[in-house]
Amino acid sequence: MANDVKKVVLAYSGGLDTSVILKWLQTTYGCEVVTFTADLGQGEELEPARKKAELLGIKPENIFIEDVREEFVSEYVFPMFRANALYEGLYLLGTSIARPLISKKQIEIARKVGADAVAHGATGKGNDQVRFELSYYALEPEIKVIAPWREWDLTSRTRLLEFAETHQIPIAKDKRGEAPFSVDANLLHSSSEGKVLEDPAEEAPEYVYQRTISPEAAPDKATYISIGFEKGDAVSIDGEKLSPATLLTRLNELGKANGIGRLDLVENRFVGMKSRGVYETPGGTILLQAHRGIESITLDRGAAHLKDDIMPRYAELIYYGFWFSPEREMLQALIDKSQEFVTGEVRLKLYKGNVEVVGRSSPYSLYNQDLVTFEEGAVAYDHRDAAGFIKLNALRLRTLANRDRKVRG
Repeated sequence: MANDVKKVVLAYSGGLDTSVILKWLQTTYGCEVVTFTADLGQGEELEPARKKAELLGIKPENIFIEDVREEFVSEYVFPMFRANALYEGLYLLGTSIARPLISKKQIEIARKVGADAVAHGATGKGNDQVRFELSYYALEPEIKVIAPWREWDLTSRTRLLEFAETHQIPIAKDKRGEAPFSVDANLLHSSSEGKVLEDPAEEAPEYVYQRTISPEAAPDKATYISIGFEKGDAVSIDGEKLSPATLLTRLNELGKANGIGRLDLVENRFVGMKSRGVYETPGGTILLQAHRGIESITLDRGAAHLKDDIMPRYAELIYYGFWFSPEREMLQALIDKSQEFVTGEVRLKLYKGNVEVVGRSSPYSLYNQDLVTFEEGAVAYDHRDAAGFIKLNALRLRTLANRDRKVRG
């Protein structure tokens, strides 16, 4: 098994787990290892990952570190937000949406360096193994995939540390003890799960939260902001044009300061078990409300309701790892078509964990004040027309009622 792999591209963070995986690949497969580290806005310095890889014997030309923040937001986060995607009605899919981008970059590097395999550090119980591997196979059908957590016998923290010490892998002092919970982070969100969070009956400790202050600690005065949209994507804050990643960073700062974006969720994993996670998506929570606000005046009722109908399916595809599937791309085409006139500005009130839309305007607004006013308007709307409309819609209800009356005698 091990002899058929000559070169592997590893998704590498520079942390203990992926450093152990790197060495394990070298010792178990006897292959050349290429590392890929993505800057997704996780808030960590990435140069230590380069130094760690070099320390473990990786050639400089085989170490790839790339800032993908702009691509992440413009090509993955924003298309998802055009759909107002929420998994199980609540989760903004912060971890899920990052996996296809990492996978794509790994495959691109594999082609560039002539690697015949890719590897990830996802465990055998989670969703990420599915997301990575479905993406790999969609992009490179014959690629060899190595998932160490499904193969090795390093099944405990103690054995992992022993392996690290045996192979002289540096271990930070804070990594020697059992971590109180695990964290995944990127520009869209942070996700915390495991250990102290495993009992869903217990409230998450305050120290779990890293991206937001508590709503109770937020200012007593509301913050007002305006977000500008063009064809469904946010392009400005308070009139200032910003790049996608810069805009999301700014919204994260505003959300954090106002205690916005916390979610404590028990979700249904794709692999079949329930999992409790604590998510923080401050900027995304603001963005979702703003986007729905601008859609409320620019989307026709039929289009808006159709979007809401397909949203759970679209969100499920992302959560399950089918970003590169034809059905996700088909739904994306429909969603993107709906955004043709989703342009304008939304004013929001941020206050102690809450986001309220307090104003919206668009050059393509379908809102007609003359139609809805209680005063006499200039638009021709004959109130008497409603009688026929109601009778036609009541016809089947009246037919059913008459039949039921006959049956009951």
